[in-house]
Amino acid sequence: MIMSAVSPVRHLTVFTALLVSILQVSNSSQAAHRCFCQVTGSLDDCACDVETIDAFNNDHLFPKLQKLLESDYFRFYKVNLNKPCPFWTDNSYCGLKDCAVQPCSPNDVPEGLKSSSHYYKYSAEANTQQDDCEKLELLGAVDASLSEETREAVLNWNLHDDESERFCVIDDVESPDAQYVDLLLNPERYTGYKGPEAWQIWNSIYEENCFKPYTVQRPVYPQAFHSGQGKDGGRAFYRWLEGQCVEKRAFYRLISGLHASINIHLSARYLMDDKWFQKKWSHNISEFQQRFDADLTENEGPKRLRNLYFLYLIELRALAKALPFFQHSSFQLYTGQPRQDQEHQELLLEILQLADTFPLHFNETSLFAGDEKEAAKLKEDIRLSFKNISRIMDCVGCFKCRLWGKLQTQGLGTALKILFSRRQIEDLTKPRVSRPTFQLSRQEIVSIFNAFGRISTSVKELKNFRSMLADVR
Repeated sequence: MIMSAVSPVRHLTVFTALLVSILQVSNSSQAAHRCFCQVTGSLDDCACDVETIDAFNNDHLFPKLQKLLESDYFRFYKVNLNKPCPFWTDNSYCGLKDCAVQPCSPNDVPEGLKSSSHYYKYSAEANTQQDDCEKLELLGAVDASLSEETREAVLNWNLHDDESERFCVIDDVESPDAQYVDLLLNPERYTGYKGPEAWQIWNSIYEENCFKPYTVQRPVYPQAFHSGQGKDGGRAFYRWLEGQCVEKRAFYRLISGLHASINIHLSARYLMDDKWFQKKWSHNISEFQQRFDADLTENEGPKRLRNLYFLYLIELRALAKALPFFQHSSFQLYTGQPRQDQEHQELLLEILQLADTFPLHFNETSLFAGDEKEAAKLKEDIRLSFKNISRIMDCVGCFKCRLWGKLQTQGLGTALKILFSRRQIEDLTKPRVSRPTFQLSRQEIVSIFNAFGRISTSVKELKNFRSMLADVR
């Protein structure tokens, strides 16, 4: 009798525990779903899908790329972090210790990178300079009656042509304010830089450089620093965006994808424990949800994650297209360490050849394919807008954020330069081309590989966050 009296209670306890377990699994599943509900299937304006990119990046490309980026050629980046903001006069800088950048001492940088003769070996300037005999031959072929100034101008035309093809501002590495930074010792992570100053940067990028009329309100999250924007959940904005040409849609999605990637990095390397004797940087699931959960961002977060994959496709395609440049005899990866240089150049080519095998590349020929004059004007408008965005990076108050912002916008700008230099790159494959017209400076090379390394890391981190959200209780 005692057994039969207790049995219903036990059954109720077991049922309650089972119900709680089911609810926990359901809630964890919903947490992952709310962030990744749209991060699947085919991407807009592309023949590719999310799953193909995940498998290619996480299983094949990511490990090789990370190894390359740890090499001396790619870890040391020369940058001027002291350029004044060209757009507003508020030069308030972040006083947080985690915003600081530690530049290299002269002894830290390999001699091959510091030597001007070897450094310029990889720059556009070096590859367009001829020795004295070649200069005399070229000048004589032009016109022996030209003044000395005019002759020098003729010799430097190709330098100006290269500048006209750039989509971003490149720092003057000969400036006394330019310093080498070890990217491995100054990693991109959460610094605490936020608030109105950080908001002003992204607001200037989106509102003034993405071709959006001020009358169209974009969805903006987090909500703290805007008034009355995106109250309709972004429906009017996306109706406007879908009505734009494919080039302007692509431009917006690149910026949005870059923004998403940066937010993933900050969430994945968040300061979780700050003791005087130890700091712990780790994944912050709550921070990730605040930025990408569909319910918390009125469905904007998952759209941004999809745009990350679009950005991945663009930079992957650019690297694949640049393969002839890196295979050409005029390029030699050089730090002054012959054995390591040879090993890393072989790894670089292996990565580019792997990128070239990707089965569903973005087709850049679909861009700027209309009327020739209109297409040329549109391309120039987009080039100047992105160049403007690269200048905005000099307004970032956090020096570490400025460092990585400059590097990643320069990397994306270099990718765009490659994509729209089809004829010059095709010339590289022709015989007897000793001095190709298409050039990349060392700054551009370091920036595009590191920028793509950041995007590749973001895709990898999404797998980690998806797994962690599935375990949320």
